[in-house]
Amino acid sequence: MNKLFFILIGLLFTMLSCNSNRTQSQENQENPESQDNKAAVYESNNPLDVAFGDPFIVYDDESDTYYMYGTGGVKNGFMAYSSKDLKTWEKREQVYSADQEKSWGTKDFWAPEVYKRNGKYYMFYSAHWKNNPNNELENYKIGVAVADNPLGPFEDMTGEPLFDPGYPIIDANVYFAEDGKLYLYYSRCCYKHAVESEIADWAREKKMFNEIEESWIYGVELSADFASVIGEPVLLLRPPVSMDDQQAEWESRSVTSGEVNRRWTEGSYLFKHNDTYYMMYSANFFGGQHYAVGYATASSPLGPFEKSAANPILQKNTESGGIVSGTGHNSLLQDREGKMWCVYHGRTSKTGDERLVFLDELELAENGELKVNGPTIKE
Repeated sequence: MNKLFFILIGLLFTMLSCNSNRTQSQENQENPESQDNKAAVYESNNPLDVAFGDPFIVYDDESDTYYMYGTGGVKNGFMAYSSKDLKTWEKREQVYSADQEKSWGTKDFWAPEVYKRNGKYYMFYSAHWKNNPNNELENYKIGVAVADNPLGPFEDMTGEPLFDPGYPIIDANVYFAEDGKLYLYYSRCCYKHAVESEIADWAREKKMFNEIEESWIYGVELSADFASVIGEPVLLLRPPVSMDDQQAEWESRSVTSGEVNRRWTEGSYLFKHNDTYYMMYSANFFGGQHYAVGYATASSPLGPFEKSAANPILQKNTESGGIVSGTGHNSLLQDREGKMWCVYHGRTSKTGDERLVFLDELELAENGELKVNGPTIKE
């Protein structure tokens, strides 16, 4: 009799425990902000205490550490920061300096991106080329430096830019394709690149600007050793020609606001999801409030690309009561847990004109549409 009693009591406790677990699971699904799920709710730490433009973060699995690179922090070179949690960042030493034997750049060291390949770390960056017989004001090219670890020192590979397409270029981004091919994406500078369009006609009629210069995004195959390009660059993205184009309003704000006579398409970042290639890019003046991010999609790495009707997916929030503007030149990071982050710079009315780093979650909807949950600010 006693044995049967204890068996029945044990069964009762088992049923109660199972019911409790099921109820808690249902609560977590229906209320993701319940106590057990609070750790999964993102709390913004923006802006980070990192004064970088054009930020790029790489996760190094060997050291289980995140390393951030960007424009600024040191003259004629690049600094790095490191973090274990993406919130607290430690300023590290200078990782690249133009004061080296193979340096080809003289100033304006911009937009570094670092990739690990075959045990080495490769930094792609933009700078003003010292080979400048015509004394061009914007003689920008892209170079590659290599190091044995994420903190350098990075040494230039060849002593000259990666290639010279015959016009100034910036903002290198590299894509590693599944078939083993490599692709380089970059932006042709606005400098001496006046383009006729309905926006240019409008600016002349308004007596605002006599011409409108534009930057365009190109792609080209990259050699396996990062030492050269293969074939001719392909034009992938440019500002709209027609004012009826649904992208024209947001991509032309630097012009229509009277800020400057240039329209940018720059800061590209390519990734693939399922069978679709996504190219994120920035438009408008990087030093102004209208800098914003959009994206385009294609079925191959070199396009043709079609811009999303959802653009822009990241922009200033000052017109809706926020304090963030100048949001742009983004990259993406997949953290150690697999979450995707949009890494970009912006400004706030509290911090002034200095560009600071922001991290906000990137969502990819079932219909393939991208969404950046930002800009957010730490409460």
